[in-house]
Amino acid sequence: MASASSPPPKKQEKKDLGWMEWFKGWYDLIFEACFQKIMSRHLHNPLPLPPLDGKTCIVTGSTSGIGLEMARQLEESGAHVIMAVRNPIAANELIQKWQNRRTDSAPLNIDVMELDLLSLESVTRFSELWNSSGKPLNVLINNAGIFSIGEPQKFSRDGYERHMQVNHLAPALLSLLLLPSLKRGAPSRIINVNSVMHAIGFVDTSDMNFTSGNRKLTSLKAYSSSKLAQLMFCRKVCLLMLLLKDREAQFLQLLILKSWKPKSEEWPVCAYISYKCRPMNPSKEAHNVNTSHIVWEKTLDMVGLPSNIVEMSLQWKRFDNGLLSVDEMMLFYLDLDLKYYVTISVEAA
Repeated sequence: MASASSPPPKKQEKKDLGWMEWFKGWYDLIFEACFQKIMSRHLHNPLPLPPLDGKTCIVTGSTSGIGLEMARQLEESGAHVIMAVRNPIAANELIQKWQNRRTDSAPLNIDVMELDLLSLESVTRFSELWNSSGKPLNVLINNAGIFSIGEPQKFSRDGYERHMQVNHLAPALLSLLLLPSLKRGAPSRIINVNSVMHAIGFVDTSDMNFTSGNRKLTSLKAYSSSKLAQLMFCRKVCLLMLLLKDREAQFLQLLILKSWKPKSEEWPVCAYISYKCRPMNPSKEAHNVNTSHIVWEKTLDMVGLPSNIVEMSLQWKRFDNGLLSVDEMMLFYLDLDLKYYVTISVEAA
């Protein structure tokens, strides 16, 4: 009998999406593009937010688009907002613009910090600076992303394909490195802005950097694959968090991990929220347990983190029986003890 710490058994790796998965992915994408406004007409614009006084929120990519609106509305609801951006000058100009529109003279509760997701060194430096401040963090919103339509393949200064780094690797690194601050801000949240385009994506775990030449790279493939990788990374965390609620039934975990697929209403910890602001299931491929496990391991390797990064970050002490793996130790700590780390993937409108 396999122990609870064993990874999922390996199967023959898929080479690409099956034609039914490919067809359904494109159907969902086209349907959303055509009917998004109709299907979301029941929502208020803007959505009302509860009072967030005393809460600190970091929003990446907050100088345009969704991130800009997030930062502005969070501040209006009372939160202390950190605009984590590549261009601090543009962010400060936005803050001045918002300040000029205010009817009162009270200064906006917004700060700007430089963060370039195309540089893992910048991500590390940002995290170290914030953690060293000793301030709690209540919400981390990984909003920044790129979709370079029609452009040729480009790599970051770290040597990784740009879509994969900005949309997946850098946010994963940022989230893990900020765990100490999220602990101080308990209960806290991590929100990843995802996309329905993950449904047409496929992660080749032997070539996450698109350098082998086995698949012709397009910006569409690069973007959809990076968004799927992000979901798989989150799913690895969330599944183990839920499974480890019963430590006495560890011998059943392998079976459950292979067969369990949560329904939307059964997601108290980790949810995929659609553009209609309702929980839904992501694509079938996003539930691929074996690929998710490999994506988790390779992501840690690509961003240069040790397998026990969470244990180190949270200064966690090992259980005496020693039955739990590094992943399971991390997730038991998060789910049953501190109850502060919640990963949510949100589909961008």
